Amino acid sequence: MTTARIYQPARNAMQSGQAKTRDWVLEFCPEAPRSLDPLMGWTGSTDMLQQVRLRFADKAAAVAYAEAHGLAYTVSAPHKRHTQVRQGGYGENFAHNRRTVWTH
Repeated sequence: MTTARIYQPARNAMQSGQAKTRDWVLEFCPEAPRSLDPLMGWTGSTDMLQQVRLRFADKAAAVAYAEAHGLAYTVSAPHKRHTQVRQGGYGENFAHNRRTVWTH
């Protein structure tokens, strides 16, 4: 039976904003192990469902899709990050009344 994982993705390490983290994603769990190509050393798989990634606006829509198509699924709760806002912000680094030396 095909198993799916429903989760809300974390932000990329290269991005500072929250783009593409509000949608919910349905991914299929791998059913076949990856194999190593003896000539080139590449890894491959015969499981084409690993390439499918569906995006939904909310968790209820993703769960409804999985139930409508008879998929076994697990829902992972999102880990919300704590926002860290400094008192003066970035502009404090260049303040004229700064008491400490600004270095890298």
